[in-house]
Amino acid sequence: MNLLEILSYGFIQRALLAGVLIALLCSVLGVFLVLRRLSLIGDGLAHVTFGSTAIALALKFYSALSLLVSMPIVLLASLGILKLTEKGRLSGDTAIGLVSALGISAGVILASVGGGYNVDLLSYLFGNILSIRSEEVAIAALLCVGVMLLVTLYYHELFAISFSDELAQVSGIRTSYINAILVLLTALSVVLAMKLVGIMLISALLIVPAASALQLARGFKVCIILAALQGCGSVVIGIIVSIMANLPASASIVMVNLLFFAAACLTRRILYPKHSN
Repeated sequence: MNLLEILSYGFIQRALLAGVLIALLCSVLGVFLVLRRLSLIGDGLAHVTFGSTAIALALKFYSALSLLVSMPIVLLASLGILKLTEKGRLSGDTAIGLVSALGISAGVILASVGGGYNVDLLSYLFGNILSIRSEEVAIAALLCVGVMLLVTLYYHELFAISFSDELAQVSGIRTSYINAILVLLTALSVVLAMKLVGIMLISALLIVPAASALQLARGFKVCIILAALQGCGSVVIGIIVSIMANLPASASIVMVNLLFFAAACLTRRILYPKHSN
């Protein structure tokens, strides 16, 4: 089977389109999260998504309908992490750990009560983008447009809080409001990404493109562009490689991302040897 034959299938086209949209979201938001030292929030919210997915499956909500259950729960969890860091005098990683533990334990209990792990739940754990449906692609497109508009609208505020909350606050920026926007946008991206790479690998999609871009970029906007290009490129390459080599799509996408990261580190050592020591 050649590449043109692969791309002629409708389910491949849907997977590529949805994958690029979701990767774009995760890569752009990942730059802000990595600089804010909140990169593991994706992992924490992924565990909450596992719990919310168990609830959706227990209620017999499948496919796109499960998003209606997962989204409000994960959005509330993201605000919970933010409140724990602001009001509970906890560091970001501690708050993420608490919410993550709650999400994964609740998911395991619900799965056990509902008769154990079934095929649907496992597909959310490890991703199954090749089974994505048209309505899920439409949801991804709508949310991608909405999220990118918000990032564009609040770009300068997000840029400011990425480097210093205190300086941003002194500059007159409502840091609590902007932080809430950032974690809510991340929550939406995590819920969408669970079908792409699975709950277990979501954090890689948020962290690795941003980490690669930070190795090479000499400007914030350039960093965002590089992260977006890597995220989208890794999805396209990963899906094609997975089909041609008969490998899991989610793991292939993550491995391609890691290869890009290794290449970025090597390129940095060649181009900027003084900064690599």
